Formats: sequence, structure tokens, C-alpha cells
Amino acid sequence: MSKTDTFFKYITEGNATKGDFIAVGSAMLDGETVTGAHVKIPLKTMNRHGLIAGATGTGKTKSLQVLAENLSDKGIPVLLMDIKGDLSGLAQPSPGHAKIDERHEKIGLPFDAKAFPVELLTLSEQDGVRLRATVSEFGPVLLSRVLDLTDTQSGVVAVIFQYCDDNKLPLLDLKDFKKILQYTTQEGKAEFTESYGRISTASTGAILRKVIELEQQGADLFFGEKSFDTQDLLRIDDNGRGYINILRLTDIQDRPKLFSTFMLSLLAEIYSTFPEQGDSDRPELILFIDEAHLIFNEASKALLNQIESIVKLIRSKGVGLYFVTQNPTDVPEAVLGQLGLKIQHALRAFTAKDRKAIKLTAQNYPDSEYYDTTEVLTSLGIGEALVSALDEKGRPTPLAATMMRAPMSRMDVLTDMELSSLLSKSKMVKKYNETIDRESAYEMLNEKIKEAEADEAKEKAKKEQEALKKAESKRKTTTRRRSTAMNPIVKVLTSATFIRSVFGILTKVLKK
Repeated sequence: MSKTDTFFKYITEGNATKGDFIAVGSAMLDGETVTGAHVKIPLKTMNRHGLIAGATGTGKTKSLQVLAENLSDKGIPVLLMDIKGDLSGLAQPSPGHAKIDERHEKIGLPFDAKAFPVELLTLSEQDGVRLRATVSEFGPVLLSRVLDLTDTQSGVVAVIFQYCDDNKLPLLDLKDFKKILQYTTQEGKAEFTESYGRISTASTGAILRKVIELEQQGADLFFGEKSFDTQDLLRIDDNGRGYINILRLTDIQDRPKLFSTFMLSLLAEIYSTFPEQGDSDRPELILFIDEAHLIFNEASKALLNQIESIVKLIRSKGVGLYFVTQNPTDVPEAVLGQLGLKIQHALRAFTAKDRKAIKLTAQNYPDSEYYDTTEVLTSLGIGEALVSALDEKGRPTPLAATMMRAPMSRMDVLTDMELSSLLSKSKMVKKYNETIDRESAYEMLNEKIKEAEADEAKEKAKKEQEALKKAESKRKTTTRRRSTAMNPIVKVLTSATFIRSVFGILTKVLKK
């Protein structure tokens, strides 16, 4: 048996599966594609998370596109974080090309150009379905981690949430939260001290500065109503295909804090609301996080710990997370160790640091008698990748340098007219794009402060009125005393006896 025949058997037996799967391409040996040696990813293990990595221009986005398309065709919804803005073409079929036909002939898979059901989402003012969450939904623990607060400051946030719960004050957006922060140390200081203990102005000031920092990255657009229901990510179209939800993030590349806040909120909401799946044959939802370093490079230690915990737990909900980045070292080891599927495109060794990173990357893959992994990583062409997956029993499949299949949809963005047409047909846009600003903590506290000020003004006016009455009463009393308590001489001069005596004397003098 020839080396190629032995290799073909090695690949096909190692990728044999009884359940449903996605064929991503055909294995390569000594730089040549072995037709029909298909590299398969079982749906059963796609909730074990994954990594798509490689240098710029090596085909990471096309691999992501291929996985998203095939998942959709299998009836599995997908959420894509589109930071570069080049994934909207999933909504239109591929125009085809001679090179695509040539590639698929080598692979031994048919090429079927088609469009997919797509929903465009947004965190900012871009066109699309607006994603929002309320401050209350975040809760004190998650909000404290997003803001990277100290234990003392986190305790203050917990007390504030408890006060709002006790007094039925909805915390919907950031202006609600800022108002209650101010209230605790100013107008409501006495109330808080009596019922919840003294809160330091230094603590509330520090928290407020962190909130303003988050606001400056656009979080005021994210916090509020109407809250996005994560169940809407699980929609299936009339043909039984899962929706591909594309979150447009081209305008928040310089706002990683907002991106991290959204991701943490989304993962926490999915984990708390999705039912346990157990050992199911297919995932419920797959999330692709492009430019994953935006999460990890800017994340605090507390935030990283939270992400690592959710990555470990969320697969029990039938949810798979796939990180797309240039280098596997962008992903923390604690997360990297949880990733069952790895699609590694070419890496470039321009510096000593690059060469060291490539050697470290090679150690993440199973040993193979057919490949020198370190060498293959630098010699892969565009649209080629090293693939290592898990079989149905959770064991690594044979490492395969793979000629990847081409996307069935357009490998380019939609035109403005196509975007407008797609959005005009969206039921989700109509559901979520109305801004709601109902009465919440901000308005209710302002009303409470006004009432307190009005009561204080009434009390002050009442005291002033009482003081005036008292002064007037005192003045009248003083006047009476003055009128009745006259000089004794005046009393004598005005008495009847005195007057008769004077008249008597005058009469005698006149007679003389």
C-alpha cells in the first residue's frame, strides 16, 4: 500500500462518524490534496468550543464563513461578531468562479452557491436590530466586574441594588445608576445611613468615574430598554435553516470595554436562561467571536475569570464558542485548554518572537507521523489550514493539513441597497428598534427629591408664619402694657381729685 493510500485510510478512519457532521475540506499530504480524504467535524462535539487562527490574509474569515453556512444548513443558529465588516455577504449567493470549481474538484465535494437567512444586529447607531440590556439585568456582581471595582466598591453597588429592590426603583439605564449613586451621599444620605449604613463619598465618586468611562465608549446606547431576548437568537427559517445573526461591530474597534461588557452580558444571559442539554447530538447555538484579542487584551483579571468560568460551563447549555484571532497566544491558556476544535491557518515568522510563538502553537496540536507541525504552520497556502477536532467520543481526530472548501455565499459585503432591503424585511428591527424611556429610578428619585424640597419649603414657610405671628402677638402685648402702665405723675394729673383741687384754687384767686 502506498504512502498516499495509507494516509487516506488514516484520515478517513480517524474521521469516521455515525452522527451528523460538517465536512470542511480534504486532507493534504506533502503539499498535495488527497481527494476524498474528507476532514469532518461531528455536530455532537461542536459545543466543545474552538479556535480559528492565522496571519492576516490566510483565510480565517472564509473558514468562519464555511462553518456558519454549514451550521445554518443543519438547522443550527449562529451569532457572528463582525468587527471587520466583511460577513454581510452571507445573505447573498456566491457568484462562483473557476478557481472555486477547481478547488472543489480537488477536495471531492460539490459546490452549491446559495444565500442564507441573515439578521443584522448592532450595539451602536449603525443600522440593524438594536441590542440592549438593563442595569438591573446585569445585577451587582456582573456590573462590578465590568467596572473593575474593588471589594469595598462592589459592596456599595450591592447595597444600592438592594435599596432599589426594596423601594421598587427600576435600574434601567446608566442615568438611573448615576442618580442613585448621587442620592446615597447627598439628598438620601440620612435615609441610607439609617437603613443600610454609611456610604462613603469617596467610594461613590470612584464608581461614578468608572461609569463615565464606560459611557464614553458608548455604553449608554447599550443599557436600556427594550431588552434583547436571547431566545431570538435561536430562530429557524421556513426552510429549516438556522438564522445567521451578524453583529455589526465595525465602529467599536476602539471601544473594547463596550465589546467586553456586551459579551459578558450575553454569555451570562445565555447561561442563566438556556436549559441544560446534557449529552445532545447537536448544539443549540454557536457563537463566533472575531478579533478575540479585543476581549482578552483589555479585560481586567476579574473579567477574565468570569469569561473563563462561563466558557467552562456554557457548553452544558448546548452553546459553542469559537474564537477567531491572529495568534493562539491571544487567548488565555485557561480558555485555550477548553477548545476542542482548532483550525490553524498559516503563521508568518518574521522575527525571533514570531518563531518562538510558532513553536508554542505547534505544541497545541497532536503529534503526527505525516507532518512536521512547526514547518507546516509556515508553509500553508491561502485557504489551507491545520485542523484538529474531537470525534464523537471526545477524542482528537487525526491532525490534517486541509484544503478548505469555499464559502457558498458571497465572499464580499452587501451593497447599501442590499442592506436596506434586508433590514426593511426584518421583523426583529420592528420589535427592538423603538427606544423606550419609561419611569425609572432617575425620574422617581427626582420626584422624591422635589417632594422633599416642597415639604421642606412648606415647613420653612410654616415656621416663618409662626414666627411672624409670635412677633405680632408680642408687639401687641407690649403696646397694651405701654398704654396701661403710664407714668404715676400723669395718673395724678389726670385724676378727678387733682382737677377739682386746681379748679378750687383758681376760683379763690379770682375772688380776691
